[in-house]
Order: sequence, then structure tokens, then C-alpha cells
Amino acid sequence: MHVRVIPFGVLKDWLSAATVELPVGATVAELLERLSAIRGGDGVCEGLRGIAVGVNAEFATAGQVLHDGDEVGLLPPVSGGGALPADPDAGEADSTDKVVLTRGPIDSPRLIAEIKRGEDGAVAIFDGIVRKHSRGRRTLHLDYEAYEEMALRQMRQLAAQARERFGVRQVAVIHRLGRLEIGETSVLVVVASAHRAAAFDACRWLIDTLKQTVPIWKKETFADGAVWAPGEPFPADLTVKPATQVARAAPEAAHEA
Repeated sequence: MHVRVIPFGVLKDWLSAATVELPVGATVAELLERLSAIRGGDGVCEGLRGIAVGVNAEFATAGQVLHDGDEVGLLPPVSGGGALPADPDAGEADSTDKVVLTRGPIDSPRLIAEIKRGEDGAVAIFDGIVRKHSRGRRTLHLDYEAYEEMALRQMRQLAAQARERFGVRQVAVIHRLGRLEIGETSVLVVVASAHRAAAFDACRWLIDTLKQTVPIWKKETFADGAVWAPGEPFPADLTVKPATQVARAAPEAAHEA
């Protein structure tokens, strides 16, 4: 069988998108082992450490069985940090919450004004802005890329979870892709609620969780070079190891038990 492998972020520096042939019944972990062998053995396994894997735009486990025609995204730790509906490059907004990926400028004042309703007692806002210095280096611009289908799914799920978990009325999560200049908004999170505590808590939870789990990556171009921003680690339950690492871990776990 054949699966389509698509690397993202820093993983694109050592692996190109490719179709990989696997035996029927092969798992995600076995695919990672095959990629490690193709790219030079154990050294590449280090490059795969801490990644997550998406199969057909959903997070996958190491033991998940692959099928012919599957699309497999290799996801290194993520980093987040025109009128949107009319932008032809923008994602489609959710029917209840405003959840969008866009390559056009984010109009923060308009979006904040649109979400307010008479029943709201508070609107909490996180407006992420491109700054001119990062880690002691002068920033020229940023480039954001995403596994777009998967990112939109994850953002919609986070918006729904925030409403249920914190009891807020509505959520907007808008993320910019492509080239961003200094001072432009990269991500906007807006939460409308009857009460300020719930709005604050939901807004903080949304941006923190987005930056840890949603497959969006940032490349920073400085005056003296360019690098992929080091991402925040995925939660342990989302990381996937190659087959040999899974096999080595199993006896250790059994011994500890």
C-alpha cells in the first residue's frame, strides 16, 4: 500500500513530501521507522523525537494502522505565536464561533465589535503581534504555515470546548498565515461572556492550548539569518515514536510494573 507523507515546519529541512510504500497493516510507528531508514538511520530518529503525527488531519497514535491512500502529516512542536469572510484564501468560519485561517490582514477592531452582544458583560481579547526583537535578535519578518485542514479542525474543537468548559457565549479564533511584517496581528482570540472571570479564563486557556496543539509553525527571519521557531512540546499523549523506540519502551514499562 502507499501513503502520502507531508512534513511541516523544521522537518521540511530534511524531508520532502513523498509517497511511501508500506506493507499492508503497517502502523504509524513503523512508518516513522521506515522514514528514519530512508534518511540515514538512527540519526534521523532524533529529528523525529517529540513529534506528533496527523493521519487524514486527525491526531494519530503510534499503533494506529495505516491504509492505502492515507495522508500522514509529520508535525514538529508547534509555534503560534482584507475582510476575513471575503478573503478567497481564508478558511470558512464556523457557524457559531468565528474560526478562521487567513492570509489577509486581521481587522481586530471590527472583529471585536462584531462579537459583542447586549447580553455580554465582558469581552476578553488576546491580540498577538509581531515584535521587532526576539531572543536578542532584530526581527525582519515572520512566516507562518499550517497543516490547514487539521488546524481548522483543532481550532473549532478548542472553541467548542472553551464554551462548554467555561460557560462563555461565543469565541473567535483567527490566525494569520504567510508573510507578516512588524506590528501586524498574527493571532486574535476574542471571548464574549456574561462574566469577566469566565472570559479571562477561557481566553488564556484558548491561546495557551492553541500554541501547544494546533499545527501552525513560525519561521523567524532576523537581520543575521532565519530559523524555525522552537515550538512548545506536544502533550505526552500526542507524541509518537518510531517502532524501535516503542519496542524499547515496552520492556522498560513492563519491568517497572
